Amino acid sequence: MDALTIQEAAQTTEWSPRMLRYIERAGLIEPQRSQSGYRLYGPGELQRLRTLRELASRFGIGLAEIGFAMRLRRDEQLAEAVDAWFEAEPRRPEDVPPAEWLRWEQDKHTKLLALAAAATPATSRA
Repeated sequence: MDALTIQEAAQTTEWSPRMLRYIERAGLIEPQRSQSGYRLYGPGELQRLRTLRELASRFGIGLAEIGFAMRLRRDEQLAEAVDAWFEAEPRRPEDVPPAEWLRWEQDKHTKLLALAAAATPATSRA
């Protein structure tokens, strides 16, 4: 198989080896592996890397956004949840008077953030 190492692919594509690893972790490309476990980039991977750069540049988006778009295509539950969110209309709970709706929403968010902070270990909040 004709293929380049990660260093050679980085030189060819102008992505750094670190970025090539990130792109792989994001699931945007899957280079082959040698018997020793080294990444090998063939013509197909090089083409994908070139067109990935063009896509990001053309639409002014980052790799994380492209990775999320891929996730939406592959994860049916996530896609349905996002679609439902886009289609949902905000509704005031019946037991909350109109004049108190804003304060009620603010209080709800404050409580949810406090719960999330309490559930997060102190080391990951630093």
